[in-house]
Amino acid sequence: MIVRLIASTAFESSAATTATGYKHHTYGVKEADELAELAGRVCYQSFTRPNPDTAENAGYLANILKQQHESVLEHASATFYVAEVSRSLLAEITRHRHLSFSVMSQRFVDEGSATFITPPAIFKEQSEPIQLYLAATAGVRDFYDSIVKYLMKAGYTRKQAREAARSVLPNAVETKFVVTGNMRAWRDVLKKRISTAADAEMQLFAREIFKILKEIAPNTFQDFDAI
Repeated sequence: MIVRLIASTAFESSAATTATGYKHHTYGVKEADELAELAGRVCYQSFTRPNPDTAENAGYLANILKQQHESVLEHASATFYVAEVSRSLLAEITRHRHLSFSVMSQRFVDEGSATFITPPAIFKEQSEPIQLYLAATAGVRDFYDSIVKYLMKAGYTRKQAREAARSVLPNAVETKFVVTGNMRAWRDVLKKRISTAADAEMQLFAREIFKILKEIAPNTFQDFDAI
């Protein structure tokens, strides 16, 4: 599984200070966390930080999370490149409506040499389950190639042939995509997908996402420490 952060929000501290009077944290506060704090302070015009419990970013965002004022978390975002995951995982993650996706097209990309992603339970057990899995997927590429070749010989375009042939590909076939979400949306993903009730591959994906988000926005995800 490949999960790489490829973009995240930058905070223009000088512009924020000039525009609002916000006092920039000069050391140790991540940009996504500071943007959320600025957004909150704009709501209440609390730039002087009179309350010592919320004067620092961690305390301020802890109170935001406690009050469930999570709309201020929507201003910062993170974008990931994801590969070596299954189409099954893609079907699950796209249920999160507030994420944005750009996905590898099976109509344009040749899947004749597609990789199949082994589900965690089958990979763990090995022996008989893995043999059954390999037997089930062994002929899929050949079926796909045969359908593409037949349809193109019959006069269909390559795109038309591939869009028809992809129907024989299983959920296990690998996909690649770019996904963007704001921090509130990513919190929702983590709450639902790190759970042991979630799909096993999705749990692995969510944990990879969490490790990165914890680096770039630790105070926004401070209540996830026990995960």
